[in-house]
Amino acid sequence: MFIIYVVFVLMKKKYTVLIFTDLDGSLLHRDTFKFDNIVNYLKDLISKGVIIIPNSSKTEVEILEFNKELGINLPYISENGSVVNGLNEINSNLPEKIILSRDKEEILKSFKKEIPENLRNKCQMISKMSEEKQTKILGLTNNDLHNALDRKYSIPLIFNGKKEDKNNLLKILKNLNLTLQQGGRVLNLCDNVNKAKSMLKVIKIYKKIEKNVKIIAVGDNYNDLEMLRSSDIPCLVFNDQFKLDEININNCLVSKNSAPEGWSEVVKMALEKIE
Repeated sequence: MFIIYVVFVLMKKKYTVLIFTDLDGSLLHRDTFKFDNIVNYLKDLISKGVIIIPNSSKTEVEILEFNKELGINLPYISENGSVVNGLNEINSNLPEKIILSRDKEEILKSFKKEIPENLRNKCQMISKMSEEKQTKILGLTNNDLHNALDRKYSIPLIFNGKKEDKNNLLKILKNLNLTLQQGGRVLNLCDNVNKAKSMLKVIKIYKKIEKNVKIIAVGDNYNDLEMLRSSDIPCLVFNDQFKLDEININNCLVSKNSAPEGWSEVVKMALEKIE
């Protein structure tokens, strides 16, 4: 999942509003990955001073394709908070690239060396599957599928084990400073990073040039919740596969519609709340 930076001028006070948002299932349609129905709203926000930065589990190349489709070069955070790109698009004094993760090869080396064989065998790496199976799981074909697998910092997988096995795996990974993050379709084996940590990193850097900020976060799934909890105004886009009673986030705004319309719905509510 995507960050949006908004300069929003109020009647009495000027705020810089940072909106961090997931992509798949939040801004992009869960199955078609389209956002045609809200593209004009996005461009309208941008024309009024809104800077959109994806904060997503997607790869760098996937988000660059999103930028291309939108027709605007946006800063972005990719692979579940592993790397931040293009903050200099917001302000030339900000860094162009911040890498927060070890590379994929180092993560895999630690995984293979330290994880017991019985647990490793329950982890089915998406990269090792046939193209047909990859397409069935990810819902992507051709270049889109290639782009989704072009990962530098994370390893998507399916875990074929019991809950107890998964809990044991999570404990070992934690001791290795690794994480297993739940996405919309697969799990991702990552370094000790996530969307919330990358969001807070960006906020800390940005506050060096602008202290008066409001933080909005938009997501739709489990790997977005910490990001939402770390924001001033958490926003959840409706997801029929997600149980709302599991949110446990105070004052969380929830859309009635799913993505992409649900994204514009909660963003409008959040901006009205700031007013």
